[in-house]
Amino acid sequence: MSPNTISLSIKDVSVAYTDKAVIEDINLDLHAGEIFGLMGLNGAGKTTLIKSILGLREQSAGDILIYGKDKSDPSSKSRLSYLPEKFEPPWFLTGMEFMKFSLQLYKRSFDKAAVVEAAEKLALDTDALGRRMNTYSKGMRQKLGLMGTLLTECSLFILDEPMSGLDPRARALVKKMIADIKNKERTIFLSSHILADMDEICDRVAVLHDGRIRYVGTPKQLKEETNTDNLEQAFLEFIEDKN
Repeated sequence: MSPNTISLSIKDVSVAYTDKAVIEDINLDLHAGEIFGLMGLNGAGKTTLIKSILGLREQSAGDILIYGKDKSDPSSKSRLSYLPEKFEPPWFLTGMEFMKFSLQLYKRSFDKAAVVEAAEKLALDTDALGRRMNTYSKGMRQKLGLMGTLLTECSLFILDEPMSGLDPRARALVKKMIADIKNKERTIFLSSHILADMDEICDRVAVLHDGRIRYVGTPKQLKEETNTDNLEQAFLEFIEDKN
């Protein structure tokens, strides 16, 4: 697959709630093999945009295409895997049962050895895979959610706050796993408030502020534009300038 392939195209998208625009005229193109980060304050419209991509909220204007086909096309849905911010797996399933269920949803073969290997890569106790979800900590559930998303081997992953509840070691391991996925020419679209992580792993980022995209480019370019040396400060300086 060419790196010039557009995996996700958002064209002139607007979404309104009760006639009030939440996001307006959003335009973004993501390329195959790219890690793309979405930044914004609470209420900026990030969740609304993600819901629109997933088909959970219909846009009032514009188009969303996944590999050139409308987001509602069955072939588009089969290429997209999503990890929500508040991931809560069914408490009555064991970790291994959840993994089998997730892969079956995407008509993927279940390979117990591959699941165990992924757990080891994320420092998730493999013995826990035989236990029910109600025995898992927040961090353990998050690791399992990442495994259930990434092992589907979809072409496009949408990760909403993927580092939520993870300690520094686990965050480092997740970043490595995401980088490995990127090397297989899959696209990762992530939203996070941990901007240091985005600075480290994202090829490009977008700033969504007051319902509109205000910046698209590399983290380095945003830091240079705001004359700062870290992405968090660059983001704050940038949106302050837009107010």
